Parts: sequence; C-alpha cells; structure tokens
Amino acid sequence: MRSYRTLFRTPEFTPFLLSFAAFAAAQTIGGLALGTLVFRATGSPLLSAVSMFGPQLAQLLGATFLLSGADRLPPRATLSGLAVAFAAGTGVLALPGLPVGAVFAVLLAQGLIASLGGGVRAGLLNDILSKDGYVLGRSVFNMLWGLMQVAGFATGGALLALLSPRACLLLAAALYVMSALGTRLGLTARPPRSSGRPSVSATWRTNALLWSSRSRRLTYLGLWIPNGLVVGCESLFVSYAPGAAGTLFACGALGMFVGDVAVGRLVPPALRPRLAVPLRLLLAAPYLFFVLQPGVALSAVATAVASVGFGASLVLQERLMSRTPDDLAGQALGLHFVGMSTLQGVGAALAGTLAQLTSPATAMTVLAAGSVTVTLTLAVLDRHGERQPAVPGTRPGVLPEPADTP
Repeated sequence: MRSYRTLFRTPEFTPFLLSFAAFAAAQTIGGLALGTLVFRATGSPLLSAVSMFGPQLAQLLGATFLLSGADRLPPRATLSGLAVAFAAGTGVLALPGLPVGAVFAVLLAQGLIASLGGGVRAGLLNDILSKDGYVLGRSVFNMLWGLMQVAGFATGGALLALLSPRACLLLAAALYVMSALGTRLGLTARPPRSSGRPSVSATWRTNALLWSSRSRRLTYLGLWIPNGLVVGCESLFVSYAPGAAGTLFACGALGMFVGDVAVGRLVPPALRPRLAVPLRLLLAAPYLFFVLQPGVALSAVATAVASVGFGASLVLQERLMSRTPDDLAGQALGLHFVGMSTLQGVGAALAGTLAQLTSPATAMTVLAAGSVTVTLTLAVLDRHGERQPAVPGTRPGVLPEPADTP
C-alpha cells in the first residue's frame, strides 16, 4: 500500500481515523481546561502540570495489570466502552466543588484504562490494514495526533477566553461521546485476537513472553530510549529560549510531520529497515551543537532537522510487528506506547535535573550524546544477533518462544 488514496479507500479506516480524531481533540481540550481549573483552585503550577500529564505515568501501572485485554477483548466494544468511560470521568471532573483529591482519583482511573486503549487501537489498525499498509496508516495517525494537539490547544485556549473551564470539560465529554458513536457505528464487530480472559497473570505472562525474544528486546529499547532522551532535550526549550520556546516546538512538530510523510509515503518498503539507525542518529545529532548555544534561527533549524528522525518509530514498529505473533499484536504495541510514554517522562526529569546542575544547553548536549551512544550500541548488538546461527523454525536473531505461550 503506497498511496493515501488506497489507504482511505480501505474499509473502516476513515471512520476509525475520525473517531480517533474526536478522542484526541477531547483529550487536548479537556487537559488544558482541567489544568486551568486546578491552577485556579490551588494556585499550584505543580498540581496543574500533574493534572495535565500525570495520567501518562499511570499508564505504566495499567500496563502491569490490564494490558492483556488489548488482545483478549473485542476491539470495537472495548474502544467504544473506553470512550464512554472517559466521557463519564470528564463529566465528573466538571462537577462544581469537586475536591482536588477526587480529581486525581478520576485521573488515575483514566490513566489506567488509557494504557489498554492504546494497545487495542494499535492492534485494530494492524487488523484493518494489510501488512504493507501499517506504516503508512500509522504515519497518518501520528500526523493527525500532532495536528489535533496544535488545533486542540489553540481551540481550547480560545474557548477558555469565552467559557469557563467546566464548560470546556463538558465539551470534551461530548467529543468523547462522538468518538464512541463513531467507533460503534463505523467499525464492524471483531472477535478478540487471542483466547482467554484478560487478567493480571495473563498480562505478566505475555509481557514476559514479548520480552523473552532478544530481537524484540532490542527493538523495544530502540523505540524507547533514544526517543525518551531526545524528548528530554525538547523539555528544556522553555528554559533554553524562554522567548522562542513556541517557535522551537513548532519547528519540531514540522520536522516530525516531514519525517512521518517521508517514511510512510515516500521511502520504498525494501529500504525502510535500513533507515532505523540513520534516523535515530539524526534524531539526536543536531542537539549536540546546542553546547555552542546557537541563536534562535539556528536552533529552530536544528530542531526541525532532528525531529525528522522521529520517523524511526514507524520503521521500528514495523520491525516489531514482523517479529510478533498476530494474536499478540495489540499487547505488543500497547507495551511499546506505555514504555515510550514512561521513558519520555524519565527523559524530561533527567533533563531537568541536569539543567539544574549545569545549564539547559549542557544538559541537551549530554542527553543527545547519550541517545547517540544507545543507538550505536543497540545497532552493534542487533547486528551481532543476526550473525548467530538461527534455531530451526525461527528467523535469524530471534530466540524460540517458550512452549507455554498464553
């Protein structure tokens, strides 16, 4: 699948994409409204920030307990139910006089189920599209997510100037309901990809199984660590250039958009696997020059060029799917998204700590050097694994799976 026309002619792809757009818009508008509401109620920048981004950390807990449901639950019913649950939770957050403790309890619940939603959604995309269409389809989802963030924050800011935060939260709840209806009416019912009931033990067993393959471990680490360290660099834009942070973020979004289009649409499938290492190096290398503290113009160019390297995620997701049984695709991708969110949070915390001890420019350079080092190390390890003799019945560099596959 090499064209957007073919992609959008694929049955169910367009309604699936539109329902995701409504969900993404609801998250963005609702998050901004909630952060504003918490700040007005408490005056605490920390609580305001945690209210907006704290649920991402709760996804790690959800991955530990709930992720087996990504393959063991019917996808259409699960996504519809999750959207309804988010609508109900957002409606609760809009209640007048809700204590701050109750607000964070709702956010914890939303973060837990969000870990399940990412895996279900990614696995369903893998089902809807043919194997050669996954990268192109995933790139469209990435581009849409970026556009919805920009549009959602801009729209949310305008709405907050006209309406109260609680009214904006109710609007977000309505968008969640629209997402649920789009999923329910636009998609066909599919059975779960894997048999058995979702449980904590099933989640742990499958996570252990996914991690047991050396090639998958290296792929996961390649998806998580270089990306997380570079996101740590981006988290210092405000302290590095307080008057131009918005410009740097916008250039980063532009570079990411270009990378997704290039990898998903322009690069031939046979060439994509060779780009994993060069793109990850590109992702970090421009930040090495920040030690020279370039001006805003050069910093913006470096940021845009570096962000093209985020296209490596598409290449590595395709590799992950080629090394994962189809009945585990949802949990495999869910584990990736949760790990990526967690390492991005760790990268931001590490960047802030280093910047506090040295300077933002120095911290960005150190994290970029770390990202380059990890990428080269993983490349050497992966190449070494490919030279190992293959076990009969497996691909080179892939360990045989345990016999008691859940």
